[in-house]
Amino acid sequence: MENEKSKGSKALNIKLLLGGLMISLLVGALDNSIMSTAMPQVITSLGGMAYYVWPFTIYLLTSTIAIILSGKLSDIYGRKKFLITGIIIFITTSVLCGFSQNIMELTFFRGLQGIGGGILMTIPFIVVAEVFPPRERGKYMGILSSVFGFANVLGPVLGGFITDFMGWEWVFYVNIPVGIAAIYMLRSYFPNLELVVKEGSIDYAGIVTLTAALSGLFLGLTFVRDTAVSSGLAATLFIFAAVMIVLFIYAEKKAREPILPMKLFKNSIFNVSSIAMFLSSAVMFCGIIYIPLFIQGVQGMSASTSGLLIIPMLVSLTVASIATGQVISRTGTYKKLGVLAFVLLTIGIWLLSTMNTSTGYLALVIYSTIMGIGTGMMYPIFNVAVQNAVSLRDLGTVTASMQFFRNIGATVALPIFGVIVNLSVNMNIQTAKNVPPELMSLGIHNVFLSGLVISVAGLLVCLFLKEKVLASRGGFEGDKKELHGK
Repeated sequence: MENEKSKGSKALNIKLLLGGLMISLLVGALDNSIMSTAMPQVITSLGGMAYYVWPFTIYLLTSTIAIILSGKLSDIYGRKKFLITGIIIFITTSVLCGFSQNIMELTFFRGLQGIGGGILMTIPFIVVAEVFPPRERGKYMGILSSVFGFANVLGPVLGGFITDFMGWEWVFYVNIPVGIAAIYMLRSYFPNLELVVKEGSIDYAGIVTLTAALSGLFLGLTFVRDTAVSSGLAATLFIFAAVMIVLFIYAEKKAREPILPMKLFKNSIFNVSSIAMFLSSAVMFCGIIYIPLFIQGVQGMSASTSGLLIIPMLVSLTVASIATGQVISRTGTYKKLGVLAFVLLTIGIWLLSTMNTSTGYLALVIYSTIMGIGTGMMYPIFNVAVQNAVSLRDLGTVTASMQFFRNIGATVALPIFGVIVNLSVNMNIQTAKNVPPELMSLGIHNVFLSGLVISVAGLLVCLFLKEKVLASRGGFEGDKKELHGK
């Protein structure tokens, strides 16, 4: 009787834990999806079509840095503290974003918001990896990852209607109640996990050099233009970024507690998974950012309509994520699923590249749904693969690393996509609020073609992923970690 009561209590605690983690993850995931349909109206209001991707990219840049830091620092100082801090940062900066008066202010505040977002996108996955054994992680990773799909379904629709009927500023204010709910859940149900590293040092050299490298790369990609001055500035920034990357690698080899241990790159599963996450993320954001722009900028529909039209893609993303996690848990394998995911992603982005001003709504929905299935399958596959290939001590770092490479893929790709659109349009849109549909269609077509090349490269890389049988033991042990407590 007591044994049954104990099992029931444990099951309840697991549900409460997952609920708290999913709400906290929703806070960060909802923001990006809401922005996708709101951004065309933001440009109409604030101007600056040439800077269309900046608020997305700066967010990804700062969240990428926060991701790689939060994995290691939460090893030292604890998951709960970092997660709640991340939510507070996110809520505060959301309010600041809503008060922005021009595109540069919005970009700056989005950069600050990304710090909180990076924390929120990392810690939940680390907690799941600690609590559950590898064989079960696929199922729970799929459930947790479904938050992205739910947010991606709710976000564009919510963002579209909020933008049309309340104003784009309110897409940021909606984060406040969700964030408060997440803090309440975490304070009540977050598990008491032992510190992985009880005595650790902070890798300040790694933090500084990585931040400098990513910032230089981001600015360099942003300033790529067809003028001699901008090209020279971009080249200088690229050289600076390359030097910082070399210094970062050197710092990590010398660091006592590196934020990105170089030893991880001796593991082929980690290497292939990192590249796959990098490339798949670039293609995913190619669709998430530019499909709404195609609907509004080329087909002339409202923000709310664009949100409704991409619902099938985002529903398929959610279902595919959950289903893939279940399949991984039942079969204990993942490579074939990874290859299949890239095949579907490649087909989807190829079909999207064939769209033009005469493309109908049904075709757009079908093409984007295929892409959504491939994208959704990616979420649990590579996280489970790398977590199964490292020791418990490296679990937090390696999970954060996967999120890092996922973010860096979009961070690098979005400025490139922005340059492709600007060069394709071939007109002075520095402060333009409207671009002719034919020119916008050409620019987006070229972006999807570049996404196709990236997706094919990801498919080829995934063929080299080694299969390692997922263990049925490990993860949470009742005498070491408790699934209750405040």
